[in-house]
Amino acid sequence: MKHLRTVDDVMTHAVISVDTGAQFKDIVESMRQWRISALPVLSGDGRVAGVVSEADLLLKAQGMDESRAVTAGRLMTVPAVTVAKDATIAGAARLMARGHLKRLPVVDNDGRLVGVVSRGDLLKIYLRPDEDIGAELRELLMAHLIPAGSAEVHVHVANGIVYLHGTVPDPAVQDMLVRVARTVPGVVDVTAQLDVEVSA
Repeated sequence: MKHLRTVDDVMTHAVISVDTGAQFKDIVESMRQWRISALPVLSGDGRVAGVVSEADLLLKAQGMDESRAVTAGRLMTVPAVTVAKDATIAGAARLMARGHLKRLPVVDNDGRLVGVVSRGDLLKIYLRPDEDIGAELRELLMAHLIPAGSAEVHVHVANGIVYLHGTVPDPAVQDMLVRVARTVPGVVDVTAQLDVEVSA
């Protein structure tokens, strides 16, 4: 299974969007047709100018007799909250949580729309097989973090939970191993039973 580390790895590339001149009725029809509650609004050069949501339509269109003349450019929320395609999955999750958002437009380095990422997309990392998580973690811990001969650590992964047991040279190494294990994509939790081996 592909390592899922960045937004680009999990986002949906086919995106439904509207331009700033889109009419009220067309926006509503797009939302109904594609069963989505918000649409990115694009400027003429493909950059994300804002986002128009069902809430925007209901709130800002109240009292407007000529709703057909109301465009996405007038209705949209600005500035749009977007995420870079090379952002980490954890970073995108924090951004969504802070803004209480269900979806985020994904942009390239020039601010142009390249996809959309949802909460469900971000959860894909937790479908990663335990064997893959264990193999990556063993390589990480043994090859890069534990000096040869200074520790003996065994890794077991079940349902995304990492179990570390063995011996380490000092408590600082134990703390570091747990922190590193938590950074591996797909890890739900880490349990460590590591004894500190006192040098003679």
